Amino acid sequence: MSPDATGDGGGGGGGGDLFAANLKGSLLAVASSAFIGVSFIVKKKGLLRAGAAGSRAGVGGYGYLLEPLWWVGMVTMLVGEIANFIAYMFAPAVLVTPLGALSIIVSAVLAHFTLNEKLQRVGVLGCVLCIVGSTVIILHAPQERTPSSVDEIWHLAIQPDFLCYATAAVAVSLFLMIYCAPRYGQMNIMVYVGICSVIGSLTVMSIKAVGIAIKLTIEGINQAGYFQTWLFAVISITCIAVQLVYLNKALDTFNTAVVSPIYYAMFTTLTILASAIMFKDWSGQSASKIASEICGFLTVLAGTLVLHSTREPDQTLSADLYAPLPPKIYWHIQGNGDIGKQKEDDSLPCDIITVMRQDYFV
Repeated sequence: MSPDATGDGGGGGGGGDLFAANLKGSLLAVASSAFIGVSFIVKKKGLLRAGAAGSRAGVGGYGYLLEPLWWVGMVTMLVGEIANFIAYMFAPAVLVTPLGALSIIVSAVLAHFTLNEKLQRVGVLGCVLCIVGSTVIILHAPQERTPSSVDEIWHLAIQPDFLCYATAAVAVSLFLMIYCAPRYGQMNIMVYVGICSVIGSLTVMSIKAVGIAIKLTIEGINQAGYFQTWLFAVISITCIAVQLVYLNKALDTFNTAVVSPIYYAMFTTLTILASAIMFKDWSGQSASKIASEICGFLTVLAGTLVLHSTREPDQTLSADLYAPLPPKIYWHIQGNGDIGKQKEDDSLPCDIITVMRQDYFV
């Protein structure tokens, strides 16, 4: 991202403008990561409170919608996403998306102090790797030419190669939502996180299109008359809603320290792939710059894996433990060294049982 870069062969002034745009996008992406990292923790605490009072989000409950702390987390995430949204107006997705790794550092550190999800000392190495990799990505990010209209973006979106990617992404998401989620969602983290990641790559493409439309409109080139602007907006809203539902399920079911790095790795990889297909981010770049960006991303990915490997496993109880007890309870009582025989007593309230020293429920 050197200021003397000339992008597609333009003059030094054009290169300087592209450098300034990338710098704005980078700063906004860093701020976005800070807010989103905080929001993970606040939302997690809200989900825990809601789960203690009723059905958990991981098993289909929506009690968290009545939890004020969850809404505080949502507002915090909204601020971060707005900053991220604006960042896409200035910088390519190849630059903005990998910087989301910084949110993992924020959430990991805060989870250590607020959620008792312990961060081991080696985890600091993971944080350093994320920072180093992000710096390499910033320094070698491509300088993207902003499309002149939404119609131009639409032509990029209906290219055969991107249509193939979008069709495959929708098909995989529907398979995960309809078939895999009801059967394996509570056991396999890749189901919920996979849905968020695949849909998320489409979200970024549509949000970038809407962001460019808003930017052009502010500059005096009205894009509201294009039906594609509103179509991209509808796609963005739909994809964001799906992401939120399944991200809540993932956060409520699995440890935050597990969800964050896996989500980051899958989401970033798919977003970079989608952006490279649709916007041709690497077109015109030298092989050395592309290799540097890939190395930077792999460094960040290694950092997230190190960070994840040093965290303690989640102690969340199984969903089966939240099921109500049957009205009849069979129990053994051991008292004064004598083992009593199995009893069935319909007269005992199912929620109050008095035992001596030790009891076994079967």
